Amino acid sequence: MKRSLFGRVWPNATALVVFAGCVFPVYWMFATALKPTGDIIAEDPVWFPTDITFEHFGTATDAEHFWTYLRNSLTVTCLAVLFSLIIALAGSFALARMRFKGRRGFVIAFMLAQMAPWEVMVIAIYMIVRDASMLNSLVPLTAFYMMMILPFTILTLRGFVAAVPKELEESAMVDGCTRAQAFRRVILPLLAPGLMSTSMFGFITAWNEFPLVLVLSKESGGAQTLPLWLSSFQTQFGDDWGATMAASSLFAVPILILFVFLQRRAVSGLTAGAVKG
Repeated sequence: MKRSLFGRVWPNATALVVFAGCVFPVYWMFATALKPTGDIIAEDPVWFPTDITFEHFGTATDAEHFWTYLRNSLTVTCLAVLFSLIIALAGSFALARMRFKGRRGFVIAFMLAQMAPWEVMVIAIYMIVRDASMLNSLVPLTAFYMMMILPFTILTLRGFVAAVPKELEESAMVDGCTRAQAFRRVILPLLAPGLMSTSMFGFITAWNEFPLVLVLSKESGGAQTLPLWLSSFQTQFGDDWGATMAASSLFAVPILILFVFLQRRAVSGLTAGAVKG
């Protein structure tokens, strides 16, 4: 009986410790952003903010080019996710439903592309964009962000398409639907969990990307995004940790909001996409 109780308790206790270790840095970031400067630089740490202030958030939003960089980040991230989903829907359907020569090698190529570190290609990407006279533009950023998240999107959606019985599609075609109409009316609604999980992964990947925008966007206030702005924030404000934590909190808020709204479907989507197909 004791052994059985111990077997149930220690996994939960371990999970709580891991959860606390993961959540505490996020809590400390938001808590520091809400503390007065005196509490931040106090010799004894103030674990819970008592006198809450939003002054540091005002300092962050009033920083030069903040709203421009926010608009740039939202633009390239949302467009990259949207384009990758459109292409991945067609690609995943072809890989799951059609049999053609080289199909297995095609899937392996996508897996290798997913595993390859994009950082090793930064110099080559820079030379291509420079020769095309497209530096300091959102267009190459959007295109390369889309290519970064496309392999994972196709592989994940492939599992969902393969999990949908062919009979449903065939029944819709017997009832008079074309293949395109059967895909839109029957298969596409059933892919909602996969679309949620892949879009969330793509959004996080593109939103946090730093090396590529650092190389391709040289002009301040041009095509730069929030990760690059955040990296220079400490230089602008010196040791103003309150403003720095407020800026970091603002950078994390869109991802937290996205996760709150999509987390249920995203978790089921990642699990199902990993074992089906």
